[in-house]
Amino acid sequence: MTPKKKFAHVDEASIPIPPADVSHISRKWLDLPYASLSPTQKLDIYLPDKGDGPFPVILHIHGGAFEIGDKGDIQVQPYFKALPHGYAVVSVNYRLSGEAVFPAGLRDIKAAIRWLRANGKTFHLDADRMAACGSSAGGNYAAMICLTASVTKFDDARLGNMEYPCRVQAAVDMFGPTDFLKMDEQLAENGFGPGDHSEADSPESKYLGAKITDVPLKVELANPMTYIHDRMPPILIQHGRLDALVPVQQSMIFVEKLQKYVSPDQFEFDVIEGVGHADPLFESDENMNRVFAFLDKHLK
Repeated sequence: MTPKKKFAHVDEASIPIPPADVSHISRKWLDLPYASLSPTQKLDIYLPDKGDGPFPVILHIHGGAFEIGDKGDIQVQPYFKALPHGYAVVSVNYRLSGEAVFPAGLRDIKAAIRWLRANGKTFHLDADRMAACGSSAGGNYAAMICLTASVTKFDDARLGNMEYPCRVQAAVDMFGPTDFLKMDEQLAENGFGPGDHSEADSPESKYLGAKITDVPLKVELANPMTYIHDRMPPILIQHGRLDALVPVQQSMIFVEKLQKYVSPDQFEFDVIEGVGHADPLFESDENMNRVFAFLDKHLK
């Protein structure tokens, strides 16, 4: 019998992420504070070269296993391709798991959305046409932002601008985790095991502040599927079939529940064959044009 191939696991939190090149963008504001509870709570705004707007907003939420990453790193760069399409791009920082555990980061992103609504006119933004977009951990956040606008436990009045809503009009979730407790089992099913997501020092356990197997109710609170409702904004979900870090079933079970509870025009799902986690194909012109076509449909 031929032994099953063992796949090398990638420690996402150990990979250095280079900065994005923003030198070609003439209209930008960097390191704008949207709240004052933490120095982390800042965002960057990038505008198209021409026009007064107001421009619809792509809110980019970086990935990095909930513990690393930055609004200015290379993850935002593919979304700069939206600037010639007439979009503003806003990239947001949030408290990482080493600073504060769930739901602090989610509360930060909601506060950033409220700040953008409060200050949109100053920066030529149409914050009532906004999409939350992210990959990996950022994909989880994008889905959570899409689905939890009315969930008050994820609000923090200390972060300000509570008179403004935190809803978005669309979302893009690229290979985001949904149910942390099922990840290792699903990786094993795909021949990518054994996984280590259920360990006490896993990114997901650090994010929740406890070993995930000890806090199943908190895992459920961090699961976008918990909040699916029939008035949700439309969401595009993409996942690589060969993802050996966040198994493709994480998006499949998400979509199965969407199919059960919402209309077909509220979600789209692409399984990208032959690629793994954060494959460059996701950032290709072809795929980003597919993303922008989805956003055009719902924001323009």
